[in-house]
Amino acid sequence: MSATLPATEGSSRPAARRPLAALRGFWTRPVPLARIAVFRTIAYLFVPVDVFLTTAWVSAHADVPTAYYQPLVIGQLLHLPTPTSTVVHVVQWALVVTALAAATGRAPRLLGSAVFLLYLEWMVIAMSYGKVDHDRIAYLVALAVLPTIGVARWRDRRSSEAAGWAMAAVFVTVMLTYFLAAWAKMRFGGWDWATGSTITRAVIRRGTALSEWTLDVPGLLTTVQWAMLVLEFAAPLMLLVRSDRARAVLVVFLLGFHLMVFGALRIIFLPHCVAILSILPWERFPDVVAEVRRRVQRGRTPAAPAAAPPG
Repeated sequence: MSATLPATEGSSRPAARRPLAALRGFWTRPVPLARIAVFRTIAYLFVPVDVFLTTAWVSAHADVPTAYYQPLVIGQLLHLPTPTSTVVHVVQWALVVTALAAATGRAPRLLGSAVFLLYLEWMVIAMSYGKVDHDRIAYLVALAVLPTIGVARWRDRRSSEAAGWAMAAVFVTVMLTYFLAAWAKMRFGGWDWATGSTITRAVIRRGTALSEWTLDVPGLLTTVQWAMLVLEFAAPLMLLVRSDRARAVLVVFLLGFHLMVFGALRIIFLPHCVAILSILPWERFPDVVAEVRRRVQRGRTPAAPAAAPPG
C-alpha cells in the first residue's frame, strides 16, 4: 500500500492540473506577431467604412435635440459629454484620422488606445437613443486588445503569448455574440421565438427574390428558426477548433451565413464580420502577396530572344 500511495498521489496531480493547463494554453497560445500586424491594418481601415457607410446615421445625431439622449450605463459612469453637434463631428473626424494613422502601424499603443476610446464614444453616441445593436461587441473588443501588443510588422515571425491572448479574447467574444444572441431570444421571446413567425415577418418586411419563395413552403422558416437557436447555443464548440485549416473552414462558414442573411434579408453585421477575420492565420498573407507579385512580374517580363543558329 505504501508503495502505491505515492504513485496514486503523483498521478492525480497532473490529472487535476490538466484542465488548468489546457485553459492556460488556450489563452496564451503564442501566435506570430505578423498575424496581429495584418489584422490590425484590416481593423483600423474598417473604421472609415463604418463611420461613413455602415453607421453613417450616427452623425445625424448631431442634429437631434439633446433631450432625446439617454446615455448607456457606461456613458453615465464615465460622465461622457452630451452629443451636441460639435461633439459628434469632433469625435467623427478624430476617430477617422486616428484610425488611418494607426493603420500604418506607428505608435501602436498610443494610436490604438485612442482609436478604441474614440470608437467607444462613437458607439455610446450611436446606441443611446433607444436601440442597442449586438454586432459591435467583438469588434470593440478587438480594438481594445490590439494596443496591448505593441510593435508588430507584417513579416514579423516572432511568436508572442500577448498576441495569443489578444486573439483568444476576440475569438471568445465572437463566440459569445452568437451564444448570447440565442440567450436573448429565449429571455425576451421564449419558445415563441422559435415556433412563431419571427423570420416570416422579417421576410415580408425586408425579403428579396432570394427569400420570398420561402413564404410558400409550410414549416420551412420555423425549421430555420429552430436551426438558428441550436447553432447559436452550440457556439461554444467553436473554441475547440484549433488548427489553421479548421479555423479557415469556420471563418468561411460564419461569413457564408452572414452573406446568406444579407442576400435574404438585407441585414449584414459588418463589424462582427471583421472580428471574425481575426480567426484566420494572417501571418501567411504577406507571403501570398509576394508570390502573386513575383508571378505578375514574370508574366510582364518579355521572353529572351532565341539565339541565332551558328553560321
